[in-house]
Amino acid sequence: MKDLVINESSTRTARNYLINNIKLSDIKIPKIKEFKNIKVISESGKDVISEDVSKDKLTYGIDEAFTNEVLENANHKLKINVNSKTNKNIYIRYKFDENNQTLVDNIDIESEEGCRETINIVLESEGNREYYHNGIIRVNAKENTDIKVNIISLININSLNFISIENTLCDFAKVSYTYVEFGGRNSITNYYSNVIGKEAISNIDTVFLGKENQLFDANYLTDLRGVKSETNMIIEGALSDTSKNHFKGIIDFKKGCKKAKGNEQESCTLLSDKSKSIAMPVLLCSEEDVEGSHGNSAGKVGEKELFYIMSRGLTKKEAMRLLVKAKFNKILEKIHDDEYTCKINSLIDERLGE
Repeated sequence: MKDLVINESSTRTARNYLINNIKLSDIKIPKIKEFKNIKVISESGKDVISEDVSKDKLTYGIDEAFTNEVLENANHKLKINVNSKTNKNIYIRYKFDENNQTLVDNIDIESEEGCRETINIVLESEGNREYYHNGIIRVNAKENTDIKVNIISLININSLNFISIENTLCDFAKVSYTYVEFGGRNSITNYYSNVIGKEAISNIDTVFLGKENQLFDANYLTDLRGVKSETNMIIEGALSDTSKNHFKGIIDFKKGCKKAKGNEQESCTLLSDKSKSIAMPVLLCSEEDVEGSHGNSAGKVGEKELFYIMSRGLTKKEAMRLLVKAKFNKILEKIHDDEYTCKINSLIDERLGE
């Protein structure tokens, strides 16, 4: 067991805000064993899939030790060369169970010019055993590509979940993430997008739902470098019991990104007096003629909203569940998969009370 100080923010604020990094106590990093419960399906049949992943260091990442663990000892490596122009799906499904308890995965996604694809990465688990996940996802989007990545984390709340994401976008490329973050006792995410191309667009939409003593820590950074480039970070969450959320969101308008646009919005619904959300939305600018906006909010469900819905015959729990689902739906509807949309909604019902 050891203490970890990880997910350092590239922009610092006062220490007493407790947002520059996250400290995890008594963390056990297990030995890496085989993980075989994996399914990889490509609908297009044109994609080239191999294990020839990058060994380069990440620009940021959660922490050097976590990065090195993936680069040196990953038990699942996957490189996807996207060749399809028909927006087909690739599914990567991981299932944790008694015989598959430790997943360290390294996923590279390389797109050819003009190609488009949706990559669905799903993490699920059986039972209440403590599982461990540490993964890297990299996307290199060449000109005129459109890559969508859906990450659905439904592992149990006794587990550890660490994800580092890094993107590079060339001219007119678009990379969009939808991240459903429900799993893990500690769920730590580091996201970096390097938007070097003109009129390139980098988006990430996240929903999180916490219960008991879950902790979510998200560190999102986008560097806008290309002329008329754009980024959007939209985060919707809800916390019950003693769960916590820390969000660090930074949009950096670099020199040369004239007429670029950046927007980040984080909202958290507190369903308990003991739940807590801390947010640090930041805009940095070294260029003129750009457009940036940011905001965050955290608070309980409004009494007027609850009263209005309950006057239609619903209980308080039903009303709160309806309001949370309404906030999540704009993001969840971007996942065009009925099976997992149904699973996500069932889990929301379970966590917020049937």
